[in-house]
Amino acid sequence: MSAYNFTLRQLQYVIAVAETMSFRRAAERCNVSQPSLSAQVAEVEAGLGVALFERDRRGVIVTAAGKGLLERARRVIVEANDFVEAASRFADPLAGTLRIGAIPTIAPYLLPRVVPALRKAYPRLTFVWTEDKTDVLVRAISHGELDAALLALEANLGDLEYYVISKDPFVLATPVGHKLSKSSSPVPRTVLRGERVLLLNDGHCFRDQVIEYCASTKIEELGFRATSLPTLAQMVASGTGITLLPSIAVSTETYRSEMGVRPFKHPAPFRTIVLGWRRRSAQVATLRDIGHTLRVIVENDKNERSVSKKRRKG
Repeated sequence: MSAYNFTLRQLQYVIAVAETMSFRRAAERCNVSQPSLSAQVAEVEAGLGVALFERDRRGVIVTAAGKGLLERARRVIVEANDFVEAASRFADPLAGTLRIGAIPTIAPYLLPRVVPALRKAYPRLTFVWTEDKTDVLVRAISHGELDAALLALEANLGDLEYYVISKDPFVLATPVGHKLSKSSSPVPRTVLRGERVLLLNDGHCFRDQVIEYCASTKIEELGFRATSLPTLAQMVASGTGITLLPSIAVSTETYRSEMGVRPFKHPAPFRTIVLGWRRRSAQVATLRDIGHTLRVIVENDKNERSVSKKRRKG
């Protein structure tokens, strides 16, 4: 078969049809007319000698060949974007736009602290932030839809490269008046045995990490599953049960909801907050620099909070 010289735009049309499962919606996404998009996709199929889609009145189905070629098409687009991005980074490595994600158990607690500092440190960079679950963010990075994300290293990050930002220990959160709230000293994990524990719903890596830590104890998971840490905290404050919270969330959630908080004895559970990005990204140097800046911001914030806490006790 002779070589077929398709264009990047044609590949984008193919990807759009596969992702929307509709020629009409794909045309709307790509801002072209449906006949024009259909003709371009048909040209790709003719040039390759295979059908990528089956079309009928009910919609579009991606063929086996289409599924096999779709990831390759995405990689071509990603590499092309990286090519252009690399050229712009040579001109000014700390200018342009960075699309960064963050998981829901990090975003509301870390971003308000670091975003103003990042804007000040990188005045020529525009940061566009997205909040979503780990698997969605990792997939978006792999597809070139995001440049990086703030994630928990203990989750499945695939083949992403990363820069460690901070260790984030877990703490026990209990209702005021609960038997475990009568002291502030560290507790062993065995205190969880038989307790009614509130957890996030499926898909949150923090839920998986808590379950793994509690595996050796027989906890009683309540039927209610929260979609966010603020909901978990409010349910604890209402007396429904106890839970584990990441330390990064404690100051915010104890301000919103009154509850008891205790650290765990060694070896205490924790997660590692990282900035992760795609291997061979054209922006590795910039992202490493930002990762280092984030680490410094977080460490300084911890030190300031520690000093403030000691002053209040004094």
